[in-house]
Amino acid sequence: MGIRVYKPRTPAMRKTSVSDFKEITKDKPEKSLTRPLKKTAARNNRGRITVRHKGGGHKRHYRLIDFKRLKTDIPARVEAIEYDPNRSCRIALIVYKDGARSYILAPVDLAPGQEVISSDKADIKPGNSLPLIKIPTGTEVHNIELRPGKGGQLVRSAGVGAVLAAKDEKYCQVKMPSGELRRILSLCRASVGKLGNADNENIRWGKAGRIRKRGWRPKVRGMAMNPIDHPMGGGEGVGKGNHPMTPWGKSCKGYRTRNNKRTNKMIIRRRYDKGAKK
Repeated sequence: MGIRVYKPRTPAMRKTSVSDFKEITKDKPEKSLTRPLKKTAARNNRGRITVRHKGGGHKRHYRLIDFKRLKTDIPARVEAIEYDPNRSCRIALIVYKDGARSYILAPVDLAPGQEVISSDKADIKPGNSLPLIKIPTGTEVHNIELRPGKGGQLVRSAGVGAVLAAKDEKYCQVKMPSGELRRILSLCRASVGKLGNADNENIRWGKAGRIRKRGWRPKVRGMAMNPIDHPMGGGEGVGKGNHPMTPWGKSCKGYRTRNNKRTNKMIIRRRYDKGAKK
């Protein structure tokens, strides 16, 4: 798990780096656990663009990841660590004692040959899945559920891990990688450990072509548009653009848009609180 820097043979290679993929032990994915991934170019069923700046990109197959870990009390052996083009972290191919195979997110120090298990009585080892109430405080976790049985939704990116800060009978307090402190139901499951491939954030793409292969199309600044196309467009010369806003006139870049009163009570400390100790 490191970064390989290219020799500057061309102007683009001078600023390009890639992962060394040393932790990868299998090149091709498990065929039974892959599905076709259809491209939509960020358009809805009416053909209209609903998410801008997306389209093209390299062809991919989707890997079916077991975020729920509902196959409980059956030990599984890690068969391989694989690359997944659909996410930044690595994935692990595991084989259960009954012969079933599945993919899970690969935490740090998880290697082929090790055993993982999803159980209420599992040891606190990387890759094991337990309810939050069964995990000791101070433990780093990932793939955290928000509702019991729905599957992990939080902390799934490369190099991140949340810390179980405190717990009581009904709720546990979890410190997120962003610094936010929130309450989560104690019956929700989480996997032990911090996710691997932490050097992913240090990769330099080097040229625009690598970004296009990821399915990202170019962005145009609002200030460079005409007034009919963007509220910040137009004017003589280069202007400041007044207040930052979206093409549809909604304030952005610092303007808070959260409006979910139902879950406000779950957030104990926001990540943007001024003066908060992290």
